[in-house]
Amino acid sequence: MSKHRRSTGPGATFGLWNRIAVIVAGILLVSWGGPAATAFWGSISGGPGAAKADTVAQGSKPVTAVSGGNVTVTWAASTTAAGRSVTGYSIARYATATAGTRIAAAGTCTGTVAALICADSNVPTGTWYYTVTPLLSAWQGAESTRSAATAVDATAPGAPVITAPVYVYSSNVDNVPVSGTAEPGSTVVLTVTGAGAQPLTATMTANGSGNWTAPLLNMSAFNEGNINYSARATDAAGNTSPAGTADSTKDVTAPTVTGVRLNNGGATAGKVEAGDYVTLTFSEPLKASTICSTWTSPASTQTVSGNGNNRVVVNVSANDALTVTTNSCPVLRVGSVALGGDYTSSNLSFNTANSGGILHWSSTSQTLTVTLGGGSAGGATLTSTTIFPTYTPASGLTDVAGNALGTSSVPGVPSGF
Repeated sequence: MSKHRRSTGPGATFGLWNRIAVIVAGILLVSWGGPAATAFWGSISGGPGAAKADTVAQGSKPVTAVSGGNVTVTWAASTTAAGRSVTGYSIARYATATAGTRIAAAGTCTGTVAALICADSNVPTGTWYYTVTPLLSAWQGAESTRSAATAVDATAPGAPVITAPVYVYSSNVDNVPVSGTAEPGSTVVLTVTGAGAQPLTATMTANGSGNWTAPLLNMSAFNEGNINYSARATDAAGNTSPAGTADSTKDVTAPTVTGVRLNNGGATAGKVEAGDYVTLTFSEPLKASTICSTWTSPASTQTVSGNGNNRVVVNVSANDALTVTTNSCPVLRVGSVALGGDYTSSNLSFNTANSGGILHWSSTSQTLTVTLGGGSAGGATLTSTTIFPTYTPASGLTDVAGNALGTSSVPGVPSGF
C-alpha cells in the first residue's frame, strides 16, 4: 500500500503566505503607526490569517482647579477596548474652547504622566481649556473633550502701602495704630519685628477702596530702636504680592532737665539787667513746636527776637521769678526760673520797644536760652557765689518722639547774673 503524501499544492502555499502577510502587516503597524495610531495587534490565533486588533479609548474630560498661576488637572483612568490599562497620558491646554493651537502643559504635567493628576505651573493670565490624551507605548487614543473654561489670574497684587507712626513712644506704645492700602479685597498679612521680642502679626482684608487697618498693636516688649513693618497682600486667585515696608523708631524714655544756669551778659555782675541770660539744658532735643507753636522741626536752631509788637518780653517778678511771653508764639511753653537771689523788690519787664529780648533753641546743644532785652535793672547787686536757680518746666513740653518732659522743679548749678 502506498503512503499518503501531505499536499504541497498551490492552495497550501497560498495559506502560508496569507498568514505571513498578516504578521508582516502587524509588524508594519507596530513600526510605522507612530503616536497617532489608535490600534495595536494581538497574537495570531483562530486559524489562517486571523489576528486580534485592540484600540485605545478616547481620554476622559479633565477637571481643573486654579491657585494663582498654577492649574491642577485631574481625570479618570483610560483603558483600551479590550480593557487593557494605558501606560500614561499627555496633557495640553488651548486658549479657545474649540480649534486653536495645542500647548503642551508644564510643571508635573510635562511629557507622559503616569498618574491621574498633575499641576501645570506658571500658566499665563487668561482663560484656558485642558485636554487629556491616553497613551499606550507607541499608540495614543483620541484627545479628550476640552475641560470647562479655566480662568487663570497669574498677576500678583502690588506691594501694600503701610502707614505707621514715625515714633512709638510712651503714650502709644501699647496701642500703636498701623494702616495702609492694598489691592481691594485682598488679604493683607502684616508682620512687625524689632529687637528683644518675637514678631507681631495681624491679618486684615482690604475693603472695596483698598484700605485696611490693623488692630492696635502692643509694642511694649520690643527694645528701643528700630521697628520694622512688612506687609504682603494675597488676592482671591492666590497670588501674593512683594512686601511693602515701613519703619518706626521706638523711644519711650522721657527727656529731663540736665542744667539750669544764670549768666551775666550785662554791664554789672550781680545785677539783673539787659543782656543777662538763662541757659536751660535738656537730656535730648525737645520737639521745637512744643516750645513755640510756630517753630518747626527738624531745624537745628530756632529764634524769636526783634522789636515791635512781637518782641520777646522777659519779666522778673518782685519775688525774683523769671518768665517769658511773646506774641510771635501763639502757644509758648517755657515755664519759670526762680533766680535764687533777691535781685529786685519790684516787678521788672525787659521789653523796650527798640530792644526786645531773645528766645533761642538749639537742638544740637539741646539748650533753650532766654536773653533779657532793654529795661530797668534791678535795684540790688548780689555778690554771693552760692545762688542756686531753680527751673520749673511748663506742661506740654516733649521730646521729638512725643515723650513728655516732667513739670517738677529742677535745681541748677551755682550761678548768677
